[in-house]
Amino acid sequence: MSLRADKKNGLEEQESDPVLEQALRNFRSSVHAWSEVAYSQPRQAVARTVSLRLTLGWALGCMLAVGSLGGGLYERHHRQEAARIAADSARQQKVAAEQRARQEDEDLLAKVDTDVSRQVPSAMEPLAQLMAEDEVQ
Repeated sequence: MSLRADKKNGLEEQESDPVLEQALRNFRSSVHAWSEVAYSQPRQAVARTVSLRLTLGWALGCMLAVGSLGGGLYERHHRQEAARIAADSARQQKVAAEQRARQEDEDLLAKVDTDVSRQVPSAMEPLAQLMAEDEVQ
């Protein structure tokens, strides 16, 4: 006998067995009933997933808002510190320039004092020394 004939005979035997047919019908109806019950129930896993996504979305949004606000405050503080440092530097430069000017004025006054305190001008000083030596002798 050929393989086809064996398959044909096997199908005929399955079709002719009423117990097997009844068992398959019962199994099929049980699967359909279970599927209908499973599909008619609300999906809690999906509801949890949606709730989790909403919660994570809000949390990330809040973190983004706090991060942006913190970044803005840090930038403002940084600019204020830079302005304060620039003002301190300008103040120090002004004080240093005033001190240099004061020192120059003091040096000029000291030079004038030495020039005024001399009895003889510096060009005439060798002659004044000769004269002083003659008076001593």
